[in-house]
Amino acid sequence: MESKQDDITILQEAEKRLRRLSPERLRVVSDFLADLEENEATTELLNIPGFEQALREAMQEADAGEVVQFDSIRCLS
Repeated sequence: MESKQDDITILQEAEKRLRRLSPERLRVVSDFLADLEENEATTELLNIPGFEQALREAMQEADAGEVVQFDSIRCLS
């Protein structure tokens, strides 16, 4: 397990590299980081007991038109 100082060093090295990249390559890195974050979030959701089954059921209900219009449940202030 890395220490806090190791984490800081890694971040500093990454920042130096990022500052040297062209705007086009910086966009690629940004997109890659977004994908990494998304994959972590997906993994967290899939680790919730029953999540996959509930998601499948919700998608089937939506496909079957068994939905409620947002406007009918939205609180109007």
